[in-house]
Amino acid sequence: MKKILLPAMAFSAIVMLSCNDAQQGTAEAATPPSEMGGQSSVQDNESKPDVVKVAVNSPDHTTLVTALKAAEYVDALSNAGPFTVFAPVNEAFEALPAGTVEGLLKKENQNDLRTILEYHVYVGKLNPDLLQNGQTLGMASGHNVTITRTGDEIKVNDALVKGQVEASNGIIYIVDKVLLPPQN
Repeated sequence: MKKILLPAMAFSAIVMLSCNDAQQGTAEAATPPSEMGGQSSVQDNESKPDVVKVAVNSPDHTTLVTALKAAEYVDALSNAGPFTVFAPVNEAFEALPAGTVEGLLKKENQNDLRTILEYHVYVGKLNPDLLQNGQTLGMASGHNVTITRTGDEIKVNDALVKGQVEASNGIIYIVDKVLLPPQN
C-alpha cells in the first residue's frame, strides 16, 4: 500500500502546483499589452540611453517626443536598432505653418505623422565619416534624403546638422528643420 500511496501523493502535489502555476499564467496573460509596457519601459540607469531616452532628456526635443508618443513609436525606437535619427529641435517644428503640428498630433492624422517621423529615421548607424556629399539615403518612410557635405558642415536635404549624440541603439543628428517627405 505504501508503494502506491507515495507516488499518488507526489502526483497530487505536482497537479496542485501545476494548477496554481496555470492560474498565475492566466492572470498574467489577461493583462493587456498596453499595461505591460514595451521596450521603452525597461529601466536601466547603467547603460548609455537609447535614442528615445536621449530625446526625452533633451529640453530642445519636447515636440519631437510628443510626436513620437502620438505616433506610438516610442517602443519601436527604443529597440535594438541600430538607427540614425535626424531629430528636429522644437524651433524647427515652430517654423512649420500654423496649426501643422497640432493637426498632425490628432489621432485621425496618425499615418501622416508616422510617415513624417519615418522620414527622419535611417535603419542603420551612420557615423559622420560615412555621410558623404551627394549621398542618397533610403529612409524608413520609403523616401530618400540627400546629404550635402561641405567640409565639416552636413545637411540632410536643406536641414543643417547642428550636432550629434551617440545612443545605445544608434546615433542622433540634431537638425534645424523638419524634414518633409516629397508629395506623391
